[in-house]
Amino acid sequence: MNTTMKASDFIRPDNVILDLPAPTKARALQIIAKKAEAALSIPASVILDALLRRENLGSTGVGEGVAIPHAPVPGLAKPFGLLARLGKPVDFESIDGMPVDIVIVLLTPGNPGRDHLNMLACAARHLRSQTVLYGIRAAATADQLYAAIAADV
Repeated sequence: MNTTMKASDFIRPDNVILDLPAPTKARALQIIAKKAEAALSIPASVILDALLRRENLGSTGVGEGVAIPHAPVPGLAKPFGLLARLGKPVDFESIDGMPVDIVIVLLTPGNPGRDHLNMLACAARHLRSQTVLYGIRAAATADQLYAAIAADV
């Protein structure tokens, strides 16, 4: 039995943002935190604080225009993911120095256990796929954006 986590296990179709208008990494994280607030009923300030604490440890820009900000969030009941394609790439202090246009935010409960690592591994696996990256960058609609990340890899 294959128990490998899929992106659709933590990213829902209504948790994608197509062409997010953010001129900076900080603004992108603010907008994403606000979107997560609406989905989770957890204040955006709590979500943003968790993400910024993680970013202060080191950038979550993993290269090839991709960032995977992730953090435990107090009060969160179950793992949550959100995919955003930025309208224009922004500096994310990525390991390869390239600006970021694809952001997957992963939020876990305060004591995430294996969920956190499983989500990170799943997101990384998807975002290593050139087919998935192409699909995300070529998407013309939110449905196409979701389909690209939800595809089996």
